[in-house]
Amino acid sequence: MSEFHPAFILNAIVYALLGIVIFVAVFAVIDKMTPYHLWKEIVEDKNIALAVLVGAMSIGMCIIIAAAVH
Repeated sequence: MSEFHPAFILNAIVYALLGIVIFVAVFAVIDKMTPYHLWKEIVEDKNIALAVLVGAMSIGMCIIIAAAVH
């Protein structure tokens, strides 16, 4: 516990927010690149296959962003 410093919490919060902002920006770009609207396809049309694909893609993006931010 002697190694704890309050700045560590601030760093964690800043990096978490940075990762979330990057993820949202990348997801918006990918949504614009697809020929259809992802949210409409998943929620309104109940496209389960697309939901699984977008979920896997999101996990992959998050792993890459976490490695880059770390």
